Amino acid sequence: MLKGINLQLYIGPAVPIPAPREVIEALEQVQVQVSGGDTQSGFELTFTLSKRSPLHTLFLLTGGGGIPIVRGVIVAMMGASAEVLMDGVMTHHEVRPGAGGGKSTLVVKGKDLSALMDYIELDGIPFPAMPPALRVLITLAKYAAFGVIPLVIPSVVEDIPIPIERIPRQQGTDYGYVKRLALEAGYVFYIDPGPLPGTSRAYWGPEIKVGAPQPALNTDMDVHTNVESLSFTFDKETKELPVVFIQNQATKIPIPIPIPDITPLNPPLGLVPPLPPKIKFLNDTAKQSPLSAVMAGLAYASQHADAVTGTGTLNVVRYGRILKARQLVGVRGVGAAYDGLYYVKSVTHNIKHGEYKQGFTLVRNGLLSTVPRVPA
Repeated sequence: MLKGINLQLYIGPAVPIPAPREVIEALEQVQVQVSGGDTQSGFELTFTLSKRSPLHTLFLLTGGGGIPIVRGVIVAMMGASAEVLMDGVMTHHEVRPGAGGGKSTLVVKGKDLSALMDYIELDGIPFPAMPPALRVLITLAKYAAFGVIPLVIPSVVEDIPIPIERIPRQQGTDYGYVKRLALEAGYVFYIDPGPLPGTSRAYWGPEIKVGAPQPALNTDMDVHTNVESLSFTFDKETKELPVVFIQNQATKIPIPIPIPDITPLNPPLGLVPPLPPKIKFLNDTAKQSPLSAVMAGLAYASQHADAVTGTGTLNVVRYGRILKARQLVGVRGVGAAYDGLYYVKSVTHNIKHGEYKQGFTLVRNGLLSTVPRVPA
């Protein structure tokens, strides 16, 4: 498609295979949305549709019920490096007639493999004497045939129920149940494609905002500029201070405790964070153990700490690599208040013939950089 960049598409049931040449030639546009936190990622494929196109057969099989589950794997090749952009299932098809006698288009939409976990409600499955992390591992084991590899980090507070007192039972779909367990532990759950085509990593653990940053996004730096647009907003109204309640066992009186948004896994990326204008009382935490209440408060604080938001677009060829979500990245050339490290909250891949661009959203919790320089 571009010099040094090639797109590979795999389509099929449980094990996708390389798409036929006719399908690749009909592919006009690819869009992949990857969001941070526990939001599902999605994709959209746009094909030209002629009267004798083999895509009609694909549409009938997948949309008409012939094959209940059809996977789509999108891989971008940059030189010898392969980046799996999406591994998901097709969920929606739409045929758009061409205007003025032009060719029609087939739009195929889908979600990541977490959509497989959201089809069947499995109410009542018991998990006797099992902590949440073990319940998650057992739940995810069903999807090993789809190349899903679990990465589960046990909580600091493991609630192991005593069978004679209570036996936890699943409510709802696998996806809903695993997400609820993550919420109770102050964690996130998402499925990340790769590192190889046909495999995905199911992550259940804390949202990590540390690690080696990606090469800097440069703006207003003449020949070193590698983004097409980049703008920032500062909104202190988004910051909230959660207050959890820990119940005194002797007096049964709840004790309010404010929770900061700074943890070893969520360090300050801005040197000057704003004072929180809002206080959020988490009343339900009074029913939990003290450590569980603190974990819930830390999770809420980290989700409502980012007062600085940056949005922009870049050309992948100019940037020299694919910007990844859920990692850190440096920013240069904006000014002292906004330069520094950011967490990449979301990335949108927009790929056409001869063009590969990315839209992105960056966040951090304050102004001024905490580091003297960022990797170029």
